[in-house]
Amino acid sequence: MAAIDDLIQQITDPVLRERIQQEVDRMAKHKKFGLVFEEHLPECTPLYDMPIRRGSSVALKTGKVSDIYIVQNIKNGTASCIKKDSREQADFPIDNLVCVAEFGEPIYPYLKPIDTVCNAPESNLWHTLIEADNYHALQLLEYLYAGKVDCIYIDPPYNTGARDWKYNNDYVDSNDSYRHSKWLSFMEKRLRIAKRLLNPKDSVLIVTIDEKEYLHLGCLLEEIFPSANMQMISSIINPKGTGRTGDFARTNEYIFFLRFGNSQVFKNTSTELIGKDVAWETMRRRNLASTRGRKGKGACGPNQFYPIFVDETTGAIIGRGDPLSPDISRDSIHTPLGITAVFPIRPDGTEMNWEYTN
Repeated sequence: MAAIDDLIQQITDPVLRERIQQEVDRMAKHKKFGLVFEEHLPECTPLYDMPIRRGSSVALKTGKVSDIYIVQNIKNGTASCIKKDSREQADFPIDNLVCVAEFGEPIYPYLKPIDTVCNAPESNLWHTLIEADNYHALQLLEYLYAGKVDCIYIDPPYNTGARDWKYNNDYVDSNDSYRHSKWLSFMEKRLRIAKRLLNPKDSVLIVTIDEKEYLHLGCLLEEIFPSANMQMISSIINPKGTGRTGDFARTNEYIFFLRFGNSQVFKNTSTELIGKDVAWETMRRRNLASTRGRKGKGACGPNQFYPIFVDETTGAIIGRGDPLSPDISRDSIHTPLGITAVFPIRPDGTEMNWEYTN
């Protein structure tokens, strides 16, 4: 550090010297152990409702939102612009541009009603679907619900290196040297707002992830939520495994549960679970291409929709019935008292097929 301080003192520009000294001092205060990543990567946000005027910061709608231009003049629907980092001049139709807010600039989000749906007119329950950049949506919720939220479920981009998420409107690929740092910066800002939203006396935060970032995410969660009761569990998503050249097949994802205050895990003691020791979901086809009676690519054979008979008292499978053709209702199957016929039905009622042919 002494050598760096000596070099800083040789900078003749006092403003630049002071700015660099501040940044070096901040870096020196970082802890030597734990998760270290670049926290100030710019994350720009397009503002589609903002009118474009002289002096506006803009980007091309079809380009990177971090490629920012400053509007110098507007004439006949065309904006004369200068690129912020290179001072390159360019003209663009206004319809091809969008206003941009850079990292650190104040944004005042608001809710704009689009439509309403009434499914239960006699019920006072209501739900709101907010379509927005998740960071600004969380900011908006903080005004009304800070410390009042019971549960937050986050399903973030997994940062696999494929086209699974964008940073500044550009896909982050596996060759990006700042790939993990960008992801951690992206997550940290959102998790800190989530912390302010959660009820500290009784709430839970749930975050799903796969093996690409689960170690980094675990460290980040421990750093932001040191008082939480944190546990990571595995969730089987594909019992057969997803094949990967040169690697083990992936069968599962991970789920972090962070419990606060009085939040607890309770064992399901229901005695009404039929076939409670059977993993029905793993036996049922999941892809919607495998719905009952569907034809074409990916469709199942005619012998994969049939009843499995279960003893309601013991939960034991005692047999199976003949396959039913698509024109025969499953309600036509009658069973003796105490026996239940189980079919491959999704929770929403969609008839699927079993994994196994009868």
